[in-house]
Amino acid sequence: MLRNWVVRYWYSFSTTGLLLGTLFFAASLTPTLIPRTYLTQGVLSGLSAAVGYGCGFFLRWLWRYLELPELKARILVGGNLVAAIACGIVGLVFLWRASEWQNSIRGLMQLDPVDTAHPLEVGAIALVTFVVLVTLGRLFKLTLIFVSEKLRRFVPTRVSYVIGTTIAVLLFWSAADGIIFRYGLRVMDSSFQRLDALMPPETQQPTEPGKTGSTASLVRWQDLGRMGRSYIATGPTAADIGKLTGKPALEPVRVYVGLQSGDTPQQRAKLALEELKRAGGFERSTLVIVTPTGTGWVDEQALDPIEFLHDGDVASVATQYSYLASWLSLLVEPGYGAEQSRALFSEVYGHWRTLPRETRPKLYLFGLSLGALSTELSNELFEVLGDPYQGALLSGPPFASRIWRSITDGRNPGTPAWLPEFRDGSYVRFTAQKNALDIPGASWGPLRLVYLQYASDPIVFYEPRALYREPDWMKTPRGPDVSPELRWYPVVTFLQLTLDIAMATTAPIGHGHVYAAEHYIDAWMQVADIEGWTPDAVARLKQHFIDARK
Repeated sequence: MLRNWVVRYWYSFSTTGLLLGTLFFAASLTPTLIPRTYLTQGVLSGLSAAVGYGCGFFLRWLWRYLELPELKARILVGGNLVAAIACGIVGLVFLWRASEWQNSIRGLMQLDPVDTAHPLEVGAIALVTFVVLVTLGRLFKLTLIFVSEKLRRFVPTRVSYVIGTTIAVLLFWSAADGIIFRYGLRVMDSSFQRLDALMPPETQQPTEPGKTGSTASLVRWQDLGRMGRSYIATGPTAADIGKLTGKPALEPVRVYVGLQSGDTPQQRAKLALEELKRAGGFERSTLVIVTPTGTGWVDEQALDPIEFLHDGDVASVATQYSYLASWLSLLVEPGYGAEQSRALFSEVYGHWRTLPRETRPKLYLFGLSLGALSTELSNELFEVLGDPYQGALLSGPPFASRIWRSITDGRNPGTPAWLPEFRDGSYVRFTAQKNALDIPGASWGPLRLVYLQYASDPIVFYEPRALYREPDWMKTPRGPDVSPELRWYPVVTFLQLTLDIAMATTAPIGHGHVYAAEHYIDAWMQVADIEGWTPDAVARLKQHFIDARK
């Protein structure tokens, strides 16, 4: 009986769908930007096979709907058999080569090669994923047919199918939106909120009155959140800086306001300004307005270097706007980070410009990931032209960043999309693992903007149009950590890049969406126009951060 059910189930599949699904499955095994585990590869391959099956099923239905001529049964059976054998061979060959493709990325990222890509595990996970998704597709079809048959007594047949399809879409979308997305996001938001409230035992409340979160601070220690407490409690001290540089150093000023410190972005921004005044932030030579990532995290690999480069004579201020990871915030609340970033910039810049120009600190902006996008939106160029801040460093700008996109699309001819050059280089420059900021013949203007981005970062180079066309960054010359084996496939590459976004921070430091201090050093030296550091001293500073990560 089980055998008969399996046979019937197998013959219920569309042959065209299975053939196209197999090709999608095979293509999904090829590399994109981020190395995959056998679990993520299995889910991706199963999803790709299901999407391919759906495309094949639709094409077969469209052929019949248009009443195009059908092949004779004998030819069709033979052709299907040959195609099935060919697709099976293709699938097995691609599974066999999966480890080679994964190693083509891992080698570029200095990761140990894998001996096998777990073909049996990948195949099993892909099969389960495929069956689940196809079952959901069939449930959708049954719902459509059920509604259409009920309506057929009152309206023409084709009208009933249109209405049935609409109702089925609404039902499934409501279920997905209400049960999966809204409930899932509530669970994730609650989980991230509880995580944010955790206080690791090694993170102690500061005793120095000048520190944010101390008993003298305007911001309560418990309101800083997990990421804020970590930012305040860590980082180089004056002694750390002086030991490395051999020169007198100051204690860097760090100000952070957590999400619990105010009900609105404006309240948190005003509190941050007052705390910055109290801590003496405007008395330093350099002031950095920081927009954190979605979770509220401020990357120590980015801020520690400028504190060393300026001998601790630096103040930085940041406000939290979310608990969610950047890629989730980018999907569900991208505008909220911009609102908080704009509120903080308005408060700090508004006070900064009232200070005497000869004594006020130089003002810079910094943002990583969603923070980079929000920093772009924190101010308009025409608002600051009369009294501009000195520069901005934006790392890992998300693909949705408007200014980044405009500059990249308008890059100088002949420069690659992953490392563009723009006009004469006086306003904006791009860099990656290898310092590319020293452009022959170019000189900086009064306002400097630097983008630090890795060619392997899917947060930056995710391309929705990869669904139907090859992205520019895939063309030669490619980035130094992008696999030469990477190929563009319609639909499949889009699915691969979508998975890469969620896995962007699993790459080793210096690749993907994980930025390294030594690359920030090169960027800060240009943005902040830092002088007095010899090449040997810069090399020692870079090695200090490399050693600290080991």
